Amino acid sequence: MITAGTVWFVLATYALMLAAYYYARYRWFHVPVMVVMVVVDILFPFYLYLTHDWYKRLIVHAEIFSFLIWMHFGLVLTLYALYFLQIQTARKIFGGSHEARGEHRSQAKAILLVRGLVVATALLLVDPESVKAAVLVMVH
Repeated sequence: MITAGTVWFVLATYALMLAAYYYARYRWFHVPVMVVMVVVDILFPFYLYLTHDWYKRLIVHAEIFSFLIWMHFGLVLTLYALYFLQIQTARKIFGGSHEARGEHRSQAKAILLVRGLVVATALLLVDPESVKAAVLVMVH
């Protein structure tokens, strides 16, 4: 069950990523935040796998054939590819190449866009029944 806490966590990590983008010149802040965001984004699917009944949702309810599921999956893979490229350009920057800064900034904009779309499609995939149950538990 997706909880309100999970949704708030994802939105908070996106806000933190935006802050790291805007304060990129402060490397003591930017680098650790971005490293943590990449690790969180890599580990988050494992958390979801361990805490949800995916067989029921994907196979029994036949959501495996949903375009939205596959679009979300494709966006996640795109995000991971952008992270790989971003890490490569960051290594060039740390190696002293100032020419890589423009490429790094362009990739950062793409990452923010794609991660925003990943979050948006994930929110569209939240099961309304699980949200309703979570709200009822919180109210009582």
